[in-house]
Amino acid sequence: MSGSESVIVDGGLALRHRADGHLELRANGIFVMDTRETSTEKALATHALELHPAPKHVLIGGLGLGFTLEAVLTDPRVEAVTVVEIEPRLVEWMRTGRIPHGPDLLKDERVHIEVADVAVVLRESRAEAYDVVLLDVDNGPGYLVHDANGALYEAPALADARRATAPGGTVVVWSAAKAPALLEVMAQVFDDAEALSYPVDLQGHSETYWLYVGRLAAGGVSRGNGTN
Repeated sequence: MSGSESVIVDGGLALRHRADGHLELRANGIFVMDTRETSTEKALATHALELHPAPKHVLIGGLGLGFTLEAVLTDPRVEAVTVVEIEPRLVEWMRTGRIPHGPDLLKDERVHIEVADVAVVLRESRAEAYDVVLLDVDNGPGYLVHDANGALYEAPALADARRATAPGGTVVVWSAAKAPALLEVMAQVFDDAEALSYPVDLQGHSETYWLYVGRLAAGGVSRGNGTN
């Protein structure tokens, strides 16, 4: 490794300061993201917020390097953002400037950080707390950072997300690959569900990523959560 590189390791979490000047985040040896390519994290926010007419209260599952949060905060309609991150060290790195853009990002008065499992937070949230829920804790259901995260893509956890979302709201799950089983479950849980693909250019290499969107009917009209 070059002398201009450094790696901070804490448990299963590693933050690498690369020789090219970029940061790279890994969890349990799995590449999560870096600061060279941030369009996918930003697209999760911008595409999801475009689906809602008034996304005042947003929950983000997964802090990462903060680029989804950054994009959410650029939307003037957003009044409050709850970010749920299971790794306390990652939050500390953001607050203390180990991740240089972190302090300015987290000092925004609209931001509230919860160090917790997002599945637990959704289960314990008050009903209809959020207009939009964004879940980006893995690279999708087929590429888990933690094995336990698999439950987040199943009907009980998605039903918790539905209960925490206000009528007319949306729950959006990001995936690096097509996940037809996830779409099937979301179609059972939500009033409407669809898979939206979008192209990305990763340093000249074309990829297709996916947003899995679950919508709640407006006005409290619902066909039920489909978990019975």
